[in-house]
Amino acid sequence: MTQVKNKKRVVVICPGRGTYNKEDLGYLQRLHPDKIDIVTNIDAYRKEKRQVSIHSLDTAEQFNMRTHTAGENASALIYACAISDFQSINGDEYEVVAVTGNSMGWYIALAAAGALNPQSSIELINTMGSMMIDGVIGGQIIYPITDENWVLDQHALDITEQTLENVNKVEGCEVYVSIKLGGYVVFGGNKKGLKALEQALPKVQDRYPMNLFNHAAFHTPLLNEISAKAKSLLSPTLFTAPNVPLIDGLGQIWQPYSCDAQELYDYTLGTQVVETYDFTKAVEVAIKEFAPDKLIVLGPGATLGGAVAQSLIQHNWLGLQSKKDFITIQKTDPFILAMGLEDQRKLVI
Repeated sequence: MTQVKNKKRVVVICPGRGTYNKEDLGYLQRLHPDKIDIVTNIDAYRKEKRQVSIHSLDTAEQFNMRTHTAGENASALIYACAISDFQSINGDEYEVVAVTGNSMGWYIALAAAGALNPQSSIELINTMGSMMIDGVIGGQIIYPITDENWVLDQHALDITEQTLENVNKVEGCEVYVSIKLGGYVVFGGNKKGLKALEQALPKVQDRYPMNLFNHAAFHTPLLNEISAKAKSLLSPTLFTAPNVPLIDGLGQIWQPYSCDAQELYDYTLGTQVVETYDFTKAVEVAIKEFAPDKLIVLGPGATLGGAVAQSLIQHNWLGLQSKKDFITIQKTDPFILAMGLEDQRKLVI
């Protein structure tokens, strides 16, 4: 009698904007020469919109910060890389038990989980990514709330909350918590508010607070008009129930057999556009509700791995209490497998 191999249970995490950077140039042609159908489908859609092809973006001789990070280009490019990575996961080795993502990664998660078909996926992602082609609304700033050991610093968190409150008392300033990102808080707001916040927050590591280039005030009420416009352009019929559970930016689980596609549409184009995206909570739900053997972070890039690790440390998952603990476990038996890192990618495909 043939013995059936037990697959490892994994939760897949999809990356957001800002993950395709200079060092990732050529990601598709280098790692996914066999995924021609994906690229062709996306570029056929973009050709109709008179947009530059992701093939030409990925095969460009040089990385152009303004071109490659523009919303209408970055969104489709990152989606192509991530969904190609998802299709490369070894199905004989791993069973995907849930999918989640960070910010724009929610749209990719919908595609990976089957709540959107390939055509609906590019329509949603390209439409949302192109919303601010005539001008970015507000901006984002990222700021750390952990110490150098990746342990939550309650004092730093208290300071950020108090500073945010003080800034919003100034006339003309409007700033919100945009994303809760493991050991970081991402703030979204108008230019005046972000400038005041940047000046008021204590400087950390000579890097923070850091402005995120070409990023709008995602996940804040400043995008109410974008939400309304998205609903006017995109139909609820694009959405179906997922094939595997989805964990959203509130920590809610959308189950295949009980998912209301209309509610999923309302959340995607409503709630998560204008309210805080709690990626930290999504990771917490992923580990506590699904108890995976591994977490797989899709590429491009691997910057999300740190935020995921910081979330694990907050919950003492696998006994992790510090950055040092995390580095040790990653060297011996990695729990997080980032497909943007060559050595970890080999363990996934």
